[in-house]
Amino acid sequence: MTEATWGTVKNELQKTLGRNNYTNWIEPLVLADLNGGVATFSVPTNFIGNWVQRNFGEEIKHHLSKAGSAVSRIEFVVPRGETTAMAAVTPAQSDPQAPADETPARKTVSSARAAARSESGLPGAPLDSRFTFDSFVVGKPNELAHAAAKRVAEGGPVTFNPLFLYGGVGLGKTHLMHAIAHELHTSRPDLNVVYLSAEQFMYRFVQALREKKMMDFKELFRAVDVLMVDDVQFIAGKDSTQEEFFHTFNALVDQQKQIIISADRAPGEIKDLEDRIKSRLQSGLVVDLHPTDYELRLGILQQKVDHYSQQYQGLELADGVLEFLALRISTNVRVLEGALTRLFAFASLVGREITLDLAQDCLADILRASDRKITIEEIQRKVSEHYNIRLSEMIGPRRVRTIARPRQVAMYLSKQMTSRSLPEIGRRFGGRDHTTVMHGVKRIEELKTQDHQIAEDLELLRRSLEA
Repeated sequence: MTEATWGTVKNELQKTLGRNNYTNWIEPLVLADLNGGVATFSVPTNFIGNWVQRNFGEEIKHHLSKAGSAVSRIEFVVPRGETTAMAAVTPAQSDPQAPADETPARKTVSSARAAARSESGLPGAPLDSRFTFDSFVVGKPNELAHAAAKRVAEGGPVTFNPLFLYGGVGLGKTHLMHAIAHELHTSRPDLNVVYLSAEQFMYRFVQALREKKMMDFKELFRAVDVLMVDDVQFIAGKDSTQEEFFHTFNALVDQQKQIIISADRAPGEIKDLEDRIKSRLQSGLVVDLHPTDYELRLGILQQKVDHYSQQYQGLELADGVLEFLALRISTNVRVLEGALTRLFAFASLVGREITLDLAQDCLADILRASDRKITIEEIQRKVSEHYNIRLSEMIGPRRVRTIARPRQVAMYLSKQMTSRSLPEIGRRFGGRDHTTVMHGVKRIEELKTQDHQIAEDLELLRRSLEA
């Protein structure tokens, strides 16, 4: 099988597995040999090889066979001495030999640290070279998160532990995590930095249990200097994994090692996460990446245009197009960037200037999805689920506080997120008068500045409705 054939297979895998899976797991593979029905791939680490074998092995064999290469088995090898830009960031040089008077306990730590830094033992995931601080556009919604990430990336004394970043999809959590790892790799190559997703942590833990290598697992993770875990909400409900995560967390904090965590919501809002872990996660600095505002979205688009102007030389961009996109596509930065990518590619293929009319035609499906109207009924359903009350109680006559407060929250959100008038909102809430709605809206406006829980509820519900 030629490299060209493998290139074709990789293109097919990108379509079927999705961009993220392709970038993280397929792109690092290098075809080394195809002989006797066995395809051998070179991989940066054993962990990547094991993960690909378990999760995508059959898919790879299928596409290889479709391309005309009869493959019954795939194998993965880690080349000796090979170094790669992994998310488990390793120093350029190995540790110096331990001093002669080193205690057995310190020798054990040194051995574990060496194992953590060896290519065959890294538990991390590949970093995205695009996600650096230089490419992160800072605005009011994310300035605190960016400042905190920059402070941690300096690699100095631990000032807050952990740093917990949370926010909705496409707001920059993973970008900041990768940026920290990149910065530490450059400025502090002596540090052992490991970045991985919560799912990868769980897989590594289960693998250690199955192979009866729990001591190796514990030593490996307790030997890191900076541990970064993305999307920690995925360990919620996994009791054994939570137990090990808790002990790993405590061990690293006791050693004054930095921990950086991300999730899609605040620690207290992660369902089925143990209270002791919630408490630990809340003990450091918890930072919310707020939904983007118009100015930030415009800044992101302008940065992308600067990049594309080099790739698509001679392509004209009419005035008002970026402003139009920043205004219309408001919920997700990934969708926003994807829309601009599609627009440039389309204009290049048809040889036309990027005008407002071209943008509306080319991005019709994205614009329709972004124009989705939120209904009062949808708000009532979400609020009822959040506060665990029946929908019939939401619109019913009962005025006890456990029902009246959620009802006022739903009225407030209906006023903020729909274009319905107060009388219309009142009719949807069991035929209530518009003055009742006005009172409810005013009460929630007062409470959100006084009651932290109400403010968090409103933010969580709003993000959920806009998703």
